[in-house]
Amino acid sequence: MQNQTPINNFIKAKEVRVISEIGEQLGVMDIFSAIDLAKSKSLDLIQVTEKVDPPVCRIGDYGKYLYSMQKKEKKAKVKTKTELKEVRLGFNISPHDIETKAKQSEDFLKDGDKVKVSMVLKGREKAMGEYAKNKILLFLESVDKLTPIKIERELKREPRGFTLIISKQ
Repeated sequence: MQNQTPINNFIKAKEVRVISEIGEQLGVMDIFSAIDLAKSKSLDLIQVTEKVDPPVCRIGDYGKYLYSMQKKEKKAKVKTKTELKEVRLGFNISPHDIETKAKQSEDFLKDGDKVKVSMVLKGREKAMGEYAKNKILLFLESVDKLTPIKIERELKREPRGFTLIISKQ
């Protein structure tokens, strides 16, 4: 953890609201009497939050507190694991290749990732935008048959082609 949680004598407040090791509120105390109370139980006085006045402190084992905070951070990281994967379609992609790319997209969506579908157009292909849109819509239908999808960002014409973002419903 980058920001160290103040404990015992490193707490700067003169008065603190104290919570016991079992979670019961002991009320507002002078910092020295709160530290003495924690030391008498051979535990630490840990500052939980400083956003309120007086700051909230808890009596407990500092090592266990750090361990529980690391576990919470790790759990939060796991929940926010969505990545943006990209599937590129060619202008002259065959129906079988569309199915293959759809299965690949299905795997990404099942893992909880978002999928960016892009089709790069070169040269004369840029003039045939409707044909390219139809290929992308055909791809979306193939993916939708495998797993229900939600369009995060609509099909957008860009200077080099088309892009859209889909996710699992």
